Amino acid sequence: MASVNGALLDLKRLDQLAGEDTFVHRLDPRAKVLATLVFIVCVVSFGRYQVSALIPFFIFPVCLIAAGRLPAGYLAAKVALVAPFAIAVGICNPFFDRTVLAHLGPLEITGGWLSFASIVVRTALTVTAALTLTAVTGFASICRALVRLGMPKTFAMQLLFLYRYLFVLAEEGGRASRARELRSFGRKGRGMASYASLLGHLLLRTWQRAERMHMAMLARGYTGTFPAAQGGRFGAREILFVLFWSTLCITMRLYNGAELLGTLVTGYLP
Repeated sequence: MASVNGALLDLKRLDQLAGEDTFVHRLDPRAKVLATLVFIVCVVSFGRYQVSALIPFFIFPVCLIAAGRLPAGYLAAKVALVAPFAIAVGICNPFFDRTVLAHLGPLEITGGWLSFASIVVRTALTVTAALTLTAVTGFASICRALVRLGMPKTFAMQLLFLYRYLFVLAEEGGRASRARELRSFGRKGRGMASYASLLGHLLLRTWQRAERMHMAMLARGYTGTFPAAQGGRFGAREILFVLFWSTLCITMRLYNGAELLGTLVTGYLP
């Protein structure tokens, strides 16, 4: 529980990174959201056996990380947290799909291994893009941008509350776990049976905490509407940003850049 709590609380650093002052940070959030949406749609639209065509798409998160001066190691660690889920989804593919679709020298590569690699690469690309967008924009600004782009306010509010209360749940869970450990002696009180009581207390504590937070929000004038957007102007640089990345992503979707580069290089070899 403590490690999960620490991992969730570490996500707060994304909002701290969003407070930096670079060219990417100063762009209107709507431009970054639109470019990321086009990127994700292009990535997930590939066939299940396509892997090499996905490699050039790493240019998008890499450029944003470099331009936003983001810590690449920190983001890579966050992406590594979700890697087991992607592996769990595709790990059975090599056992069921044994059709040989490619050769790497004497090595035969089946469709199952290709689809497994495609799932892992697509997960890495989309999660990296989402984390990078949050780190250069901030989650609250992303929700405001989605509302201004047409998303229903109710759905955006649910996303914002889910993000906010995720940390509240982690904090309460961490306190309950520490209290259980302090009251335990040896193995007494640390068995699986204690988790039922722990979850019950966690439900009651989070319920009471949520009521207190709701009353505090009402006292501060909350009326159920989304907070007003702060400034923001969709100008020429935002249009150029969206057009450049959209054109590049669509081009990479239509043409296999890795295959073209390989053909170009091998064509010049004797």
